[in-house]
Amino acid sequence: MADNKNIKLRVEDLTLIFGKRKKEALAMLNKGASKEEILRKTKCTVGINKANFKVYEGEIFVVMGLSGSGKSTLIRCLNRLNEPTAGKVFFKDHDITRAGNKELMNTRRNEMSMVFQNFGLLPHRTILDNATFGLELRGDSKEARYERGMEVLQTVGLKGYEEQYPGAMSGGMQQRVGLARALANNTDVLLMDEAFSALDPLIKSDMQDELLQIQGKLHKTIVFITHDLDEAFKIGDRIAIMKDGVIEQIGTAEEILSNPASDYIKAFIEKVDRKTVITAETLMFRKPTIVQFGKDGPKGAIRKMRSTGVYVLPVENSEHKFLGYVELADMIQLAREKERTVEKALKTDVPSVHKDYTVEQMIPLISNNSYPVAVVDKEEGKLIGLVTQTSIVIEATRYDDDEVIELIEKANEI
Repeated sequence: MADNKNIKLRVEDLTLIFGKRKKEALAMLNKGASKEEILRKTKCTVGINKANFKVYEGEIFVVMGLSGSGKSTLIRCLNRLNEPTAGKVFFKDHDITRAGNKELMNTRRNEMSMVFQNFGLLPHRTILDNATFGLELRGDSKEARYERGMEVLQTVGLKGYEEQYPGAMSGGMQQRVGLARALANNTDVLLMDEAFSALDPLIKSDMQDELLQIQGKLHKTIVFITHDLDEAFKIGDRIAIMKDGVIEQIGTAEEILSNPASDYIKAFIEKVDRKTVITAETLMFRKPTIVQFGKDGPKGAIRKMRSTGVYVLPVENSEHKFLGYVELADMIQLAREKERTVEKALKTDVPSVHKDYTVEQMIPLISNNSYPVAVVDKEEGKLIGLVTQTSIVIEATRYDDDEVIELIEKANEI
């Protein structure tokens, strides 16, 4: 994601050390001492080690890692629930690590709301009162906050439950209330700390889908903490993977899968289902040889096939819009019939996708035809590349012959 996008949060050399001898520990850290050495000599624990990243407006930025990696410690530094030992956190170019108590309270109430793992609902208040609790603390009138509360409860799918109490609701529904409460304040940034980790798998998946649907409408800036790599890859626009307080790599799911930055990242992503992440943009080859409709006739198509060593070529019009494919045998037949255009033999009922289609989404498209999958842009249908069937199968199965056979059999049943 390019830096010309609006930056909502910017973190520079953020460091947090737990213990009484923080200054000594920080000095050691700045000289290159390891986390273990600092703990041994000072009894201090390095929670965050010089973290640097940017969060752009409207993105879901996921911070993930195993237990003890520092991810939850990090998110609490962003609104200073944890006080950083060193470094800076800029919110819209304002350093909140220097903010006074009044300014910090205003930031938490009006600019950064938080959703916690344990829901944090008040059991003796109705769902509507829980959803509007932040607005009550802010001093909004009862009429105004109830109006806003009803809006956000509808957004999270809880319309009709406003007079219920938390104890009568499932875990998934309680987490929806927590999300509604965060949305009610209409803050610029949502901080979500392991928000779905306490839910059972089915409800967790539903909440992930719900979050993505809400994000599609509201375009919030979200920092999301998780220990679940599949969850990170599902919802994150970009992902930061942490280990021992250090950010090991930042990138999209596809960037991390395609170019892991360390052996730790390689091991971490080894069991990821790649076919749900790798997209057509990664697999496609660009600038394929094409037949131009209205300009290239059968003989021109044959000449291009001979020079490239293929028996099928994509066809596009003068505006570069993808039309379909032509095959060598058909071109030879049309040339014998002295046809001047390829129109009679143009195969138009063929697969095409956009560049963000995953391998999993492309698998059904390769059954019952022998054509590559055309990758076209969303706006005008212009051809930008081709994905071969071989590359789809290999990426989906990671060279597992039995899985290749099973995959092809399933595809042919679709």
